[in-house]
Order: sequence, then structure tokens, then C-alpha cells
Amino acid sequence: MLAISLGACTVPDFLGYPPQSRGNKVDPELLAQLVPGTSSKKDVIALIGTPTSKAAFDDNSWLYIGEVTQPAIGGTQSIGEQQVLVMHFDAGGVLRSIDKRSKDDAASVSVVSRTTPAPGNSTSLIQQLLGNVGRFSPTGETPGGAAPNTTGGVGPGNSF
Repeated sequence: MLAISLGACTVPDFLGYPPQSRGNKVDPELLAQLVPGTSSKKDVIALIGTPTSKAAFDDNSWLYIGEVTQPAIGGTQSIGEQQVLVMHFDAGGVLRSIDKRSKDDAASVSVVSRTTPAPGNSTSLIQQLLGNVGRFSPTGETPGGAAPNTTGGVGPGNSF
């Protein structure tokens, strides 16, 4: 009965890990000072700092990624809040648009459960256990009929 009642309890805040801010969470008041069409890349850096990342094939798309995480069971991180700002600039470095994304905009990805085939034969356990039956010869001859090289030199029976 005691174990059942303890299982329903949650860990008090002072015993758990505090939430951790990661990345570059942009202050909404600073973001409001940026005006598309007039603000430049230098203005953006001066107000909110350098971007977390840039788009892979477009240096004029900057990403500001910030999230609040908290350790969960098994060393994983539970994401409490997430904010992604995508800032698009024109070729002259002038801010054209700001796209705001949150945790709700994330795409669900399903993991495919299949194995990658390995080269070689696919043998069963019985084939592996009985695979060398008949290959052993008490006279020292190999199954092909050739005698092993006993001189210690390099030959058909020795390999490195």
C-alpha cells in the first residue's frame, strides 16, 4: 500500500534539476526593434547577437534557436519550450522577413525499423556449428588433397 502511494508522488522542485536554457532565446522587446526593410545584418547582430546557425545553402537566412530543457528519465532531455527565429536577408544585407517557429511547428519523424544487410553469407546457428564438420583431417592433409607446408616458409599452406 505504501509503495502504491509513493509511486503516485512527484519529486518536489527543490529535489529535481532546474530547467536549463540552451541556445539563443531572443527577447521579444529586442525583436520588436527590428524592422524588415530597414534593419541590416549589423543591426541584428548589435541587438540580439550572432545567429545560432545559418542555412546550409543560403548565407542570407539566419537561425536563432533557443529552448528550455529539463533532465528526464534515462538521461534524456524533455523540451519545455522551444523558439526558432528565421531571419531572411536580401543580397544587400537588409532584413526582409522574420519567421517565428515553436515546438508545435516541429515535424514528427518516424524511425524505420529495418536492418542493413551485411556482405557475405547469411548462415543459421546450426550451419555455423556444423560448418567445419568434415574439414578436419587427422593426417594433416587439407580437404583439397594438398599437403600443408611444413618448412615454415611461404607457400600454399601458410599465409600471413
